[in-house]
Amino acid sequence: MSEFYGKQHRALQQEFDTEKMANRVSEMIVLPEIPDEHRAFIERRDFFFLTTIDHRGYPTCSHKGGDVGCVKIVDNKTLAFASLDGNGMYLSMGNIALNGKVGMLFIDFETPHRVRVHGDARVSRDDPLLREFPGAELIVRVTLAEIFINCPRYIHRYQRVATSPYAPKADCPIRQAQWKRIDAMQDALPERDKDLATELGGIITMEEYGEMVLKGEG
Repeated sequence: MSEFYGKQHRALQQEFDTEKMANRVSEMIVLPEIPDEHRAFIERRDFFFLTTIDHRGYPTCSHKGGDVGCVKIVDNKTLAFASLDGNGMYLSMGNIALNGKVGMLFIDFETPHRVRVHGDARVSRDDPLLREFPGAELIVRVTLAEIFINCPRYIHRYQRVATSPYAPKADCPIRQAQWKRIDAMQDALPERDKDLATELGGIITMEEYGEMVLKGEG
């Protein structure tokens, strides 16, 4: 595991007299492998936040949702998750193809509790785990660099209400995105999606889609 703090961190720690405390915190919580308690926590999540780095050096932060178990612990140094059908931008997957450094944030807003992961990711089109993730287009495997918890005192407590109806499930048809009905998108859709608007109830305007989004129906 590489040095956890850089010069920029040390400068601020010294300015605010927290260097000894920061050393002690990292010694206590930063781990090079996934312990059992973190394994159980991660495998119970149905979403996480993923950070990747683009070709310009900008970080991209994405919400990745699915069913419970959307991230699998392959072994004590490896996590895996699926890339599902999205808006066709492939921002996270493209970023990983260029720069495999990623961050993952797992949060339970009801407890509250959180676990953070840094690692090196790679994308695969033929990973055997494709069969284990309904709706998967690609599989990402993350080799762990470090994993650690954070103090939860600033995490607001929220209650989970329902699973998204779009979360893929085994033996169920994949529910398609409503934004593919937008009139301005029709000539840009891939050939496989040309008839989706009709199947989903007809073409809609961007304004109509905006109203759906505000109601949580997009």
